[in-house]
Amino acid sequence: MLAALYHLFTGFFKIGLFTIGGGYAMLPLMQEEIARYGWITPAEFIDIIAIAEMTPGAIAVNTATFAGFRTAGIIGAIVATAALALPSLLIIVPLSNFWEVHREHPILKAVFNGIKPAVAGLIGAAAIYIGRTALLYDPLLSKGDGFPVDLRSLIIAAAVFFAVRKFRVDPIKTIIVSGIVGLIVFGL
Repeated sequence: MLAALYHLFTGFFKIGLFTIGGGYAMLPLMQEEIARYGWITPAEFIDIIAIAEMTPGAIAVNTATFAGFRTAGIIGAIVATAALALPSLLIIVPLSNFWEVHREHPILKAVFNGIKPAVAGLIGAAAIYIGRTALLYDPLLSKGDGFPVDLRSLIIAAAVFFAVRKFRVDPIKTIIVSGIVGLIVFGL
């Protein structure tokens, strides 16, 4: 139990420390740590991302809480969540005064101009991982040995993508309708 808590703390502290750009930018590093320690399966990772999108709170915090709970119960959830948030607290509080005074400094601007595309790349990597796992992985079809194309998932994703891009549909309504479609297509 102590070893699991130690790994949860160090893994999520590292994620919180080395990720700039918010929850989506954290996902590639989070996925790497989760795979390293086997806290949750790839399918569960995608499921928790979907759940985290529908529940209040940051996606990374919700994912850390779930992985911690899954690994070591309530104590694990507390440890993982606290470890994820601790680096921000330790860094941001002391640096906030420095930032207010020097945010227009050319060197600081140059550093953040370099970080912005890296954040976009991290978010893109997360999108590809999530898309591949959510759209191509069907545990009922693959039996753990690959990623057969699940045409139903691809059709739903394409319809949602088209609806969001073309008609700017409400995300909440989209999730609700997609859940109903999933019940009909996958459940019945």
